[in-house]
Amino acid sequence: MLDGSAFARGPLRGELRVPGDKSISHRAVIAAAHCERRVQIHNLNPGGDVAATIAGLQALGVTILRGETGVTVEPGPLRAPMRVLDCTNSGSTARMLLGVCAGAAIPARFDGDDSLRRRPMEPVAAQLRAFGAHIETANGHLPAALIARPEVETRHFILLAPSAQVKSALLFAAAFAGVPIAIEGDRGSRDHTERLLRYLGADVRWDGRRVEFSPAPLNAESLTVAGDASAAAFFITGAAVVPGSALLVRDVGVNPTRTGLLDVLELMGTRIERRNPRDVCGEPVADVAVEYAPLHGVDVGRDLALRALDEIPLIAVAAAFAQGATRISGIESLRTKESDRVAAIERLLTAVGIATELRGNDISIAGGVPAAAPDAHVATAGDHRIAMAAAMLARAVGPIAIDDLRSADVSFPGFAAALESFRI
Repeated sequence: MLDGSAFARGPLRGELRVPGDKSISHRAVIAAAHCERRVQIHNLNPGGDVAATIAGLQALGVTILRGETGVTVEPGPLRAPMRVLDCTNSGSTARMLLGVCAGAAIPARFDGDDSLRRRPMEPVAAQLRAFGAHIETANGHLPAALIARPEVETRHFILLAPSAQVKSALLFAAAFAGVPIAIEGDRGSRDHTERLLRYLGADVRWDGRRVEFSPAPLNAESLTVAGDASAAAFFITGAAVVPGSALLVRDVGVNPTRTGLLDVLELMGTRIERRNPRDVCGEPVADVAVEYAPLHGVDVGRDLALRALDEIPLIAVAAAFAQGATRISGIESLRTKESDRVAAIERLLTAVGIATELRGNDISIAGGVPAAAPDAHVATAGDHRIAMAAAMLARAVGPIAIDDLRSADVSFPGFAAALESFRI
C-alpha cells in the first residue's frame, strides 16, 4: 500500500515536463504504420496503453523499433495475427485497431483485462459493421472477433454520441481501405486523428460537428508528440489548490478539445498563462504557467465537460477547495471508464469531508475546507487517473492512503518521482 504522506505537503513551485500525449501517441504509431516510408516518432508516451497498441501493430506485421532518439515505424502490408490481440487495459487500442483491421480486411481477435472487458465495444463495432466488417462481440464487450470485410457498404456515418475513439476507428478504417467517408454527429470530441492525418497529407475537413476525409498517401520522416495535457493536468490542479504554488509545465499540448480543465480552472479563479504558443506536427503546444489563487464554484456544462472528460475527477478535486457549489453536467460516460469514475469521485471527496450530490447525469460538489480524516484511505479500483488525483489531493490536505499508485504507469511512468521532485 502506498501512503499519501510519502508526498510532501506544500506548494508546487518550479518547472516540469510531462511524457508525450497518450492519445496522440496511439494515433501516431497507427498512422505511421500506413505511411509510405519509415517514420521516426519522438516523445512517444512510454506508458502501458501505448505499449499495447505497439504490440498489436507488431502482431499485425508492422516493424516497430525503440531507439535512443525515439521509436521507428517501418510500414508494410498488414497480415492476420497469429494470436489474440491483447489490448490489456487500453480502450483506445481495442477500438482503433478494430478500425485498422476492418479497413485492411484483416481477420483478428481482440481481448483485454477484466477492466477492459467491462467497457462497451458495441458502439464502435456497430459503426464498423456499417462499414462492412463482420464483427462478433461478447454481448457488446470483449472478447471480440473481426471475421471479414467483404466490401465497404457505407461511407456516411452518424455518431450516436460524441466519441473520439469511435470517430478515429472509422477514420483509420477509411485510411486503410482507401475510401473517402463522412462522419456526422460529433460534438467537439478530440480531433487528434484529424489533425494528424492532415499533417501527413490527407484531405481532412472538420468543424467539430462533421468530418470529411479523403485518403491520400501519408508521408512524414518524423513526428514529435506534444506533452500530455492530461498528465500535466494533475500538477496544474495541484498548483491551483495548494496556496503558494507557482508552476510552469513546458511543451504541453493545448489542443482546444483538451483544454477544458484549463478553462474551468480559469473560471474558478486560477491564474493561468499560456506562453510561447507554437505548432508541433499539427498540434498547438505551449508552456503553461499556473499560480494559486482562491477558487469559487462554477457550473460546468456538457460541452465543456466533454473537453475535460479525463480531467473531471480533477475538476472535482478543485471544486472541493472552492467557495460555493460546483455542478458538473454530462458525466454518464465516466461510469464506463477504467473504473466507475463517478463512484471514485464520491470516494475521493468523502475521504476529505466534502459532500457530493448526484442528480441524473450531473454531480454537485459543495466546496469547503477539505481535511483528511485520520487513517483516510481511497480505493482507486486500479484506475490510473484516480490514483494520481488521490495523490494530488493528499499533497493538498495531508496523508491519504492509496491502494495502488502503480496503475499510473499506464499513462505516466515516473509520476511519483515527478511529484516527489517538488518536496520542500
